[in-house]
Amino acid sequence: MRLLAIDYGEKRVGIASTDDSGSFALPRAVWPNDGTLVDKILRLVAEGRIEKIVIGESKNLDGSINPIQKRIEAFKHELKKHLSGLAGRVEVVSHPEVFTTTEARRLQGQTEMTDASAAALILKSFLDTMYNREA
Repeated sequence: MRLLAIDYGEKRVGIASTDDSGSFALPRAVWPNDGTLVDKILRLVAEGRIEKIVIGESKNLDGSINPIQKRIEAFKHELKKHLSGLAGRVEVVSHPEVFTTTEARRLQGQTEMTDASAAALILKSFLDTMYNREA
């Protein structure tokens, strides 16, 4: 199963996906958060045979919703609406993320791919959770 991860930000959106086996999370792109974002994601889903999209869920440390999470939920709703034409083939889920951008910077320094690396960390966490549940 191929998965796609999104690290949603107000200005930039990090994109990561798994390899063909669905085992490894790989940074792919950083796109501006603009009117072309959904179309780019839909194109990537179609080209990459993506079956599941994992969107980083941003909450405060106490678990409360923060302002960016409200925008993430609106984006998730819009994305699901556009994906509905794919006969329900692509599932969109949320996965908790805390400090992924900070961790990406710590691991590689600040680069133009930092947000994509943060998306890869979200995806790695999701994969770890998924495999631990199956064990």
